[in-house]
Amino acid sequence: MGLNKKTVDDINVKGKRVLVRCDFNVPLKDGVITDETRIVAALPTIQKLIDDGGKVILCSHLGKVKNGPNEGESLAPVAARLSEKLGRPVKFISDYNVTGKEATEAVAAMQEKDVILLQNTRFRGAEETKNGEQFSKDLADLADVYVCDAFGSSHRAHASVAGVTKFITQKGGDNAVGYLMQKEINFLGNAVENPVRPFVAILGGAKVADKLNVISNLLEKCDTLIIGGGMAFTFLKAQGYEVGNSLVDDTKLDYCKEMLEKAASLGKKLLLPVDTTIAAAFPNPIDGPIEVSYVDANQIPSDMEGLDIGPKTRELFADAVKSAKTVVWNGPMGVFENPTLAAGTIAVAEALAETDAITVIGGGDSAAAVNQLGFADKMSHISTGGGASLEFLEGKELPGVAAADDK
Repeated sequence: MGLNKKTVDDINVKGKRVLVRCDFNVPLKDGVITDETRIVAALPTIQKLIDDGGKVILCSHLGKVKNGPNEGESLAPVAARLSEKLGRPVKFISDYNVTGKEATEAVAAMQEKDVILLQNTRFRGAEETKNGEQFSKDLADLADVYVCDAFGSSHRAHASVAGVTKFITQKGGDNAVGYLMQKEINFLGNAVENPVRPFVAILGGAKVADKLNVISNLLEKCDTLIIGGGMAFTFLKAQGYEVGNSLVDDTKLDYCKEMLEKAASLGKKLLLPVDTTIAAAFPNPIDGPIEVSYVDANQIPSDMEGLDIGPKTRELFADAVKSAKTVVWNGPMGVFENPTLAAGTIAVAEALAETDAITVIGGGDSAAAVNQLGFADKMSHISTGGGASLEFLEGKELPGVAAADDK
């Protein structure tokens, strides 16, 4: 799936107002940004638009904003950090309406190369609903050109992601994607649609339900599919094994049987854990000390639960990675937030770090694990979007990508 979309290299923004949808959904603790990965990822596109003489208007959401606007989810700290990173002032518009009088006046006063950051788009309250049409139009009224560089939000047809493009088109403006979007689609697209083989896909995480279509789609594309994490226990139970108190989705047992049959009929390897790290109960607190032991995957006692893959499985999965030329990984192998139960996830991360294969990490918890474990610089690409990369791996069209103009 190549990206045949207009990019920032295909448009002329000199003297024009450019609205850029970024993904500044960064973690904040007491108003301080604790991980600025997403801010850094947005810089190349922003810098390009500044260098080309655009008037750059940035927008993003932050947090879930359940109970209306609140200063705890304001983008003010992001504006301050961006100013430092870009070496130029980034004017922050604190208006909770996002596109109100303060924003309109600030945009009208912009010179070439000026940068403005609008308030959290979710504060407007209409972004995710059918009322988003007016918000889309208000955003488009601020700009001549639109650039989407928010891969992490590109699976949502929100006003600031996809809705705005209709109104930019109506006024004769371009809708392009930024460098980050381009990189995400190229890496994920090539890895899945045009992989250098052997292609190994690794899926983990808690629930089978979250990855139903991903499993089915990847079985058709990859040579080996590895399944770990909590979702493996539903597969083990589907094979008739006792899984004790481990996490299982009984409504998905038939689906797992189907996938095992599909793998066999396609001649694909589907690797499941051969042993498991078990404990009497889930750790509480999650990172607290816990007593564990190891048993074969078909020998889990009825009063115990599996919380990570075991030592033999770590070796099995690592061996499968060694022969690969392309590896896509989404989802941890166990409760990686706990030091004792992180061994499986660490083993997979180490195997990926040591291989010469193209390694693509599909956002979310796997990205967090790779970053926390210090393996980030050893990976070919770490996606900035968990949900978006999952939908991409399912083979779905992403609204934020589809809405950009074709070349």
